[in-house]
Amino acid sequence: MKRILVCEDEATIREFVVINLKRAGYTVVDVDCGEEALKVYDTEYGNFDIVLLDIMMPGMDGFQTCKKLRERSSTLGIIMLTARTQEMDKISGLMIGADDYITKPFSPSELTARVDAIYRRVCMSFAKDDRMAMIHSGPFTLNLRSRTVYKHDELIDLTQVEFQILEYFINNRNTALDRNSILVHIWGEGYFGDIKIVDVNIRRLRLKIEEDPSNPKYIHTVWGYGYKWEDT
Repeated sequence: MKRILVCEDEATIREFVVINLKRAGYTVVDVDCGEEALKVYDTEYGNFDIVLLDIMMPGMDGFQTCKKLRERSSTLGIIMLTARTQEMDKISGLMIGADDYITKPFSPSELTARVDAIYRRVCMSFAKDDRMAMIHSGPFTLNLRSRTVYKHDELIDLTQVEFQILEYFINNRNTALDRNSILVHIWGEGYFGDIKIVDVNIRRLRLKIEEDPSNPKYIHTVWGYGYKWEDT
């Protein structure tokens, strides 16, 4: 289907994004504000794979729109558009549920590469073999077909990025994984962004699965290197 909703209030940027995504094979619906993005998404619920959101918009900004979209779907791919100087905005966007961010100005190749990476992740939820549908680690059960996670039989609401990170950790339990290997495994070889996206997403994952995120039991930091999953 490859459908994407673009929400950007600056007409020239929106037109640039729409043209290049259409050239890359996406069906694009574009709007100029957060309120309209939610209206279109609700009208066509389930018909979008990705939403591209500008942060700075009049009325409902990108953060508010992202939060409301994430409440509607944990599998929807969400990419934030940020200005080069908005470092805290990038972190804030990831913490409320965005999967990635693209810093303005960006090239057509960067745009399509980042969108393609998120699209592949969205599609992964339909590509698992029934024979390997479940994996377990300590109190956690991951259903690879429904892309859901339970801890002590209680559902934990994870985004697809968080789910992939958790799956990668559990499949490599008790093994120290460096940040770069995590970045490549989750975001792909051609990722253009900052490696700090790994740390921000792991911080978000800890908040959801750890009893005490400041003293984690499962996701351990390997200082100067990366992270390690332990379930015993």
